[in-house]
Amino acid sequence: MTTSSSSAAEKTLKMKILKLFFIFFMFLMIFSFVYFNNEENNAYILKTLELKGSFNAGDTLFKMNCVGCHGISARGLVGPDLNSISNRLNDTEIIKQVVEGLTPPMPSFEIDPQNMSNLLTYLHSL
Repeated sequence: MTTSSSSAAEKTLKMKILKLFFIFFMFLMIFSFVYFNNEENNAYILKTLELKGSFNAGDTLFKMNCVGCHGISARGLVGPDLNSISNRLNDTEIIKQVVEGLTPPMPSFEIDPQNMSNLLTYLHSL
């Protein structure tokens, strides 16, 4: 009888170790994904913030991509009112919102740093 009870204890111990290993592995995977994804976003954000944006180019971008949801005067339609948006969100938050589309139904946009800087300059004028 001691053989079967020690065998059961060994199996329980092995299962606990396996569970801990699995939890550690999942934590490591999630951490790696967040870390490396964040590094890429940080480089993009820093590059965008270094650039001097153009109001006219930002206005054009807004009219081409944003008026359908935010309206020609940026007072909101499907999307929210963007007037004084820079009082509610900082530049990093605005960039993340545009690039990642954090709040539905906002789509994500692939926009180069210079054009994002142009759009930021325009949004600051609202």
